[in-house]
Amino acid sequence: MKRFYSKASFLLLVILILTSCVYSEAQKCRPSGRIRGKKAPPGQCNQENDSECCVQGKMYTTYECGYQCLLTLNSFQKGGDGGGPSECDNQYHSDDTPVVALSTGWFNNKSRCLNNITISANGRSVVAMVVDECDSTMGCDEDHDYQPPCSNNIVDASKAVWKALGVPQDQWGGLDITWSDA
Repeated sequence: MKRFYSKASFLLLVILILTSCVYSEAQKCRPSGRIRGKKAPPGQCNQENDSECCVQGKMYTTYECGYQCLLTLNSFQKGGDGGGPSECDNQYHSDDTPVVALSTGWFNNKSRCLNNITISANGRSVVAMVVDECDSTMGCDEDHDYQPPCSNNIVDASKAVWKALGVPQDQWGGLDITWSDA
């Protein structure tokens, strides 16, 4: 009987290890391709919040999903560097509202649209609503405000999120974070 439990325990351990390997493999992200940058027509690339504009002919990596977390700054207001209305509700959102755009993998075909996530950093947490995709697969065109594709690890946040995390304004732009579905 003791031998049976030893074998069963060993088998269970092997199954758990294999399952965790398969799960962690599914969480890994790899570059999915490259696109060539196009120069924006005059006045078409909004550089608010130090947003980068595509460079004619430069190759940009595209990604399929996310893995590590980096908070970046974005304006979701009309005329802001976020470009057009938000993907989830076709609306613009005030910079005073805690909203975010997630990299394509985390956005997951709109599955997180209008749901809240909890963002933690700097010893604080804030709840923000997912309203947009930070496209990791496309960029450098009018739909994307002539900005390159997002990296695969981005949570692009409104000013309200940065304020709630207590980050001094002169340090806004890039911050390592953790986040989870709220």
